[in-house]
Amino acid sequence: MTAYTATVTVRLKSGVLDPEAETTQRALERLGFELESLRRADEFEIDLDAADAEAAGERAEEMTERLLANPTIHDYAVDVRER
Repeated sequence: MTAYTATVTVRLKSGVLDPEAETTQRALERLGFELESLRRADEFEIDLDAADAEAAGERAEEMTERLLANPTIHDYAVDVRER
């Protein structure tokens, strides 16, 4: 078994209301920053042991689909690297 860290980034799908991001965007614009859009994301780092990177990614995806993300409203990305 090898030690891996899976980084899971979860964000709302395009078109789903994100009041926190909207409020932050307005505040940044009031401070003089110009931006096209802003989206909020949650990031999870999962340390796990697996036979290989593919197996670690599959386990992280299963965790994400079962608990970390709601596939109806969220998109997510999983990045796996050896620790």
